[in-house]
Amino acid sequence: MRSRQRKFIGAIFMICFVIVYALFAMVLAQATAMKVENPALRLLIFAILGLGWAVPMVPLISWMERGEK
Repeated sequence: MRSRQRKFIGAIFMICFVIVYALFAMVLAQATAMKVENPALRLLIFAILGLGWAVPMVPLISWMERGEK
């Protein structure tokens, strides 16, 4: 598969994943973080939810950047 095709497929997947993850994170934040009284714990929950989308993207980005065989 050419590099250009991999980048296109990866970009489409990233957009779809981030949209679904954002909806999931909003629901999870409403269910957990908004019920926590401790501001430090609330900040930690929001930080984890806010950065959580990046971890599954690392293998996809490395696949997209792989050179041609």
